[in-house]
Amino acid sequence: MPNNLENKSAELIEALKQRILILDGAMGTMIQEHKLEEHDYRGERFKDWHVLIKGNNDLLSITQPKIIADIHRGFLNAGADIIETNTFNSTTISMEDYDMASISREVNLESAKLARSICDEFTAKNPAKPRYVAGVLGPTSKTCSISPDVNDPGYRNVTFDKLVTAYVESTLALMEGGVDLILIETIFDTLNAKAASFAVEEAFEQAGRKLPVMISGTITDASGRTLSGQTTEAFYNSIRHIKPISIGLNCALGPDLLRQYVEELSRVCETYTSVHPNAGLPNEFGEYDLEAPEMAKEIIDWGKSGFINIVGGCCGTTPAHIRAFAKGLEGVKPRPLPELEVRMRLSGLEACNLN
Repeated sequence: MPNNLENKSAELIEALKQRILILDGAMGTMIQEHKLEEHDYRGERFKDWHVLIKGNNDLLSITQPKIIADIHRGFLNAGADIIETNTFNSTTISMEDYDMASISREVNLESAKLARSICDEFTAKNPAKPRYVAGVLGPTSKTCSISPDVNDPGYRNVTFDKLVTAYVESTLALMEGGVDLILIETIFDTLNAKAASFAVEEAFEQAGRKLPVMISGTITDASGRTLSGQTTEAFYNSIRHIKPISIGLNCALGPDLLRQYVEELSRVCETYTSVHPNAGLPNEFGEYDLEAPEMAKEIIDWGKSGFINIVGGCCGTTPAHIRAFAKGLEGVKPRPLPELEVRMRLSGLEACNLN
């Protein structure tokens, strides 16, 4: 690994020891505020594309880079330490929805370059507050362990190997674009997460260098489980062997409903924790109503309770939310890493910890 990358990783670790780091907010929410139409998504290059592509937000890194750059700037101005690349749906598997799998690598590469340039712009202005780029690997639009056909429980619409291939391509492109870390996020199916993690290690081997990895799962409803059925601790036990820099939770729930699972994760997690919840639950129009001051109150309580090391926002969160988090958490000590007894930690749908 080149020295500059070693230094950047060490710098990030040291920052995590000193303070709670602020992640950015919702890219999709900010894009929606621009009320873009089909022609905006297409731009000149894709003006004659044979299928509708409105909603392919990741493509905007190519067709509307100024909009994406301004969104990054908005979150950095609000106090974010880490910004996420606009690549949540950039794998070949998700891009197949728009018949654009062939440009998956380009979308990841250009999104990473764009985020890198904006981060470097802010770090240059204030070297005492370095900014980091997280290369995002989303869950894809398919699930590896659950059948999409209620009449055929054994059917799968994607294989582990296909997921790995897609994630390797995306990871290599993100690395080439200059990201500082890899964020595997919004994991609703643990098998998808395992495929992503395996792929990331394969990409590191191919590239001849490693980056820190963050993993963030999703508790889908009040049952307290992921879509594939695992509790928070079971999910943690399933992926702890990957040794990421942080394990966290994001999306699906607002901070009030997510709190108990954040507390549980902070208890069982041997590494740093990350959280970026939604701004409440969506209303009947699919919009999020939890305002920044109200949401920040919960987030600040998490910080003071010693639950978190990295915090940001998911669906519905704006620079106003991130600014409120950053201001409210100033001077709040980060969660110390616990010393847990050595046990055999297994998992199915539930955790199974043996002495």
